[in-house]
Order: sequence, then C-alpha cells, then structure tokens
Amino acid sequence: MKLAICTDVFADLSYTEMLDKVKSLGIDAVEMTAGGWGARKHCNTEELLSDGNKLKAFQEELIKRGMRISALNTSCNPLWPSTTGDEYKKSMYACVDLAERLGVKKIVAMAGLPAGSETDTTPNWITSTISWPDFMAPAYNYQWQVTIAFWNEFAAYAKKRGIEQIAIEEFPGTMVWSVETMLKLREATDPIIGINLDPSHMMILGADPIAAARALKGCIYHVHGKDARIERGLADINGILEPRPVTESADRVWNYVAVGCGKDLQWWKEFFSVLSMMGYDGDVSLEMEDLTMSVEAGVLTSIDALEQTISK
Repeated sequence: MKLAICTDVFADLSYTEMLDKVKSLGIDAVEMTAGGWGARKHCNTEELLSDGNKLKAFQEELIKRGMRISALNTSCNPLWPSTTGDEYKKSMYACVDLAERLGVKKIVAMAGLPAGSETDTTPNWITSTISWPDFMAPAYNYQWQVTIAFWNEFAAYAKKRGIEQIAIEEFPGTMVWSVETMLKLREATDPIIGINLDPSHMMILGADPIAAARALKGCIYHVHGKDARIERGLADINGILEPRPVTESADRVWNYVAVGCGKDLQWWKEFFSVLSMMGYDGDVSLEMEDLTMSVEAGVLTSIDALEQTISK
C-alpha cells in the first residue's frame, strides 16, 4: 500500500503550490475532486477537457515532480430530482471523460440518494424499519430501483471510456452506507463497481471496519485514511445519530478526527493488516476533515499515524 492524499484539504493553495506541499510531506499520489460537490480547486474539469494545451501542462506538473493521480473524485448526489442533481450528474460524466484523457483508471464516487417517490423532490434516507409505517417499504423499493438504474447506465459509460474501477464511498445519508448495501448495488449492476472503504463512516454507525474488510474481499477498490471518534458522555446520552453541523464539534456525539485520535495505532495496524490479507495493495488516501485542530496539525498527525501503521 502507498500513501496518497485528498487535496481538498489544501483548497487555499494553487495547483502547483498544492503539488509542492504534498511532495514536501513525502507523498507522491493525489486524489483530486473533478466532479460533484468537492472544491475542484486543483482540477478544473471543464477547462482541461476543452483546452489540450492546459491538459498537457496539467500533466507535466505531475510528471516533473514524479507524482501521479491516485483517483479522481466525483462524490455527490446525482439521484436528487432537481436542477442541482442534474448538474451533479453532468459533472460525474465529465469526470469520467477527464479520467479517460488523463489515463486515470479509477474514480471515487457516492451512490446518491433519491427522493421517496416519483412525485417527491426531497431525498429521503430511510434508516428505520420498513415494516412501519406502511409507506416506507414502497419508498425504499422505489429508491433502489432508481439507484440501480442510474449506476447500470453510468457503469456502462465508464467502461467504454477505459475506467476499470468505480470506488463508491459508503457514506451515511446515501443508498450505499454499509457492507450489505454495497454488495446489493454491486450484485445488481457490474463488477466495475466496488467500495471506497472509508473506516470513519462505519465507526460512527457502530460497525467494525476490520470485520467489514473481510466481508468485502474482492471488491475493495480504494481506501480512505480517515478516523472518527464517538465522544464519551455525549453519545451515551443521545446515541450516535448526529444532525448538528460538523463545525459544532464540541457538542456533537461524534467527530471526524485526525488518524490516531479516534482509534489507536494498534487498531490501525490490524486494519491495514487485514486489508492486506484480503488482497488490497492499493492507495490509502488521507482525507483530513478534523475540525478540532488546525489543518497543518491534522495532516501531520494523520501522516505520522499512517506511516507507522500502513502495510507497505
């Protein structure tokens, strides 16, 4: 495994400044947003697709530093029945087009979340039993029909353009948020679809990412190096569901934290060891979203922890 980094954490830097910063940290691979709701500060997809000279210059900056693109990220909700959802969908297809031009074989995405019916416009994440009330089961079934139809179409488009892996991040609030939902989508669509295993999202729902890695053998296409912490005392009172904004970290029952500030290093060593046993030898892309400390402190803390635990 090799360490990469999601570059939105350096959104205040220009493309070349970001590359120099990442290189100074001892990292040679970058995951950049090229679609969806990410910053897209370092990868202007529309510009690179329309101007061959800018595309060439973009690639040359990577080459002269001995760096590479780990994946292009296009995480968003393309299933939202709205103008915004349509724009997300369009940006995802453009991301695939750019990946083809760049020779990038892997994109990272999220499954999306439809509305509850053909006449609804508000995405609904159904987390309670669908046995009651009576309207939940039809809504849940409808959502899966919409989700599967979109991903069959998108997977076919991506395959025609040389994409080998679509790594879907299991994210709370989308149709794929667990091992079971990941496998459901994969089995209903195409093996080009696998998981971007982000352990932090499993942690905050009470799942064990190490056990999940075993269950996902053969379809782990990407891994995010990201930690989370269930906040003692607060979660004991209110449980683990948390609607507060991530900026209100002091009052939340869980928070994304720098690697090693949620799970200890022994846990992370076991996690990467099991990933290796399950056949994963790809990139571990640091996604730093800790708002309890400065960006610099969070990045350095996470790199230190990952360098000590990753299975190289």
